[in-house]
Amino acid sequence: MAVFFLHPTSYIARDAWNASLDDGASRERADLFVQGMASPFNTAEAVWAPRYRQAAVGAFLTAKQEAGQAIDLAYADVLASFEIFTRHLRPGQPIALAGHSQGAFLLRRLLRDRVAGKPLAERLVGAWVIGWPVSLTHDLPRMGVPACTRADQPGCIVSWLSVADPAETGMLLKAYARRTGLDGQPVGGSAFLCTNPLNGTPGSSAGAASNLGTLVPDFEARTGKLVPKAVPASCGADDFLHIGPPPKLELGAYVLPGNNYHLYDMTLFWANLRADFERRTQAWLANQK
Repeated sequence: MAVFFLHPTSYIARDAWNASLDDGASRERADLFVQGMASPFNTAEAVWAPRYRQAAVGAFLTAKQEAGQAIDLAYADVLASFEIFTRHLRPGQPIALAGHSQGAFLLRRLLRDRVAGKPLAERLVGAWVIGWPVSLTHDLPRMGVPACTRADQPGCIVSWLSVADPAETGMLLKAYARRTGLDGQPVGGSAFLCTNPLNGTPGSSAGAASNLGTLVPDFEARTGKLVPKAVPASCGADDFLHIGPPPKLELGAYVLPGNNYHLYDMTLFWANLRADFERRTQAWLANQK
């Protein structure tokens, strides 16, 4: 098993549209994100987490031509990295794809361009496209992989965006609406996929008792501890994953305005995400017998 993971935006400077590969602050944040978000997949034989010239945060907050060019540059790096990744695969070796935020945004395109309709799709254990909306109308049909409908289903897509209540999602939805879907059409207010990470099924609810462990970070020591049964999850009518009131956990300073738990999408459900990955892997392997 080999995992290809795309980290979220870690470049927050305002002096360029894209991060350079040797930007120290960006690299340090990216390393931290990879440690927390890719670690649920580290039971795999190999986890690839390429450094890429990510687009700045501001590229997702404007419709300027330069913003689109910055995102395309980031995607070109991802494509080059994926080409190297696939060259190192053994014949028939299964793969998993995962990404968060900008990484998820770019992973949508990667699925369309390098997986859909190709032999590699048969080797896909699953795709965890988390922290960016996957439009049911404008994205999913072009990705060549169905949304997961069962917890034990291999070769499918999982996605969610986490908010606490009361949630203010207007800014995120505006950023979503600025981009076109994989079919080239404006996504507008189209519905997007919400998979409940606590039970692996879409459009569902689960109480905190189903949470196998939230990763509570210690950023200074670059470690953390797992706290079970602390955070519930429910896919709302707005397609966001609602976790109830803000959890009473020391999660750090990365909660965004409006009770947006974007940067904790994966760590809130760390142990369930790990179990989900392992369960879908075993289901894929069982199908090969």
